[in-house]
Amino acid sequence: MKVELVTSLKRHATKILSELHASKEPILITEHGQPSAYLVDVEDYEFQQRRMQILEGIARGERDIQESRTCTHAEAKEKLNKWFD
Repeated sequence: MKVELVTSLKRHATKILSELHASKEPILITEHGQPSAYLVDVEDYEFQQRRMQILEGIARGERDIQESRTCTHAEAKEKLNKWFD
């Protein structure tokens, strides 16, 4: 992973962004020698957000199963039919 100082980002933002878009590799921005932020490509960030939403949905489903908040196929079908009648 590439690491850049925040001062380098300020001075060379266009060049750094161009490299980011070409490599698609996140860049760690440091400030006073400490990690401060990650700079990531927009498409990669949006992909990660969609993936997180899917994983959160799966986790909710698993919690529902563990806590017995489920219903049979027939029960689900009956509930849905009430909505569409």
